Amino acid sequence: MAQQFLSIEEFNQLIQQWNGKTIKVTKQEIGDYDETVLRLNAVSYDTDTRRVDDYQAKHKLQLSGDGTMLTDAANTQPLPNQVYEIPIEDSTLFQYDDERFSLTTDRGSYTIELITE
Repeated sequence: MAQQFLSIEEFNQLIQQWNGKTIKVTKQEIGDYDETVLRLNAVSYDTDTRRVDDYQAKHKLQLSGDGTMLTDAANTQPLPNQVYEIPIEDSTLFQYDDERFSLTTDRGSYTIELITE
């Protein structure tokens, strides 16, 4: 299965089809790794026009649902506010290989995949 690059609109159409399903989000940033498993209830986007600095992303992908996070320290914690946020930028690359999404930003990479129940 070859990876295909997607526009944000194509990504949104495909990820919306996963509503009601259990997904795993893996984040890899410099010095930080975590996994989150959640039952996806909604996909939305947020724009922050009042950023204090460039570290905060202007846009965020928000994956809402009940879930838990596994952090570097191998601790499991409930997902804060039942929302997992992924910073997205104009330069974010969206890829899909029929099984998982890969998002690559200047900060790191994120993988979103279905968990078979």
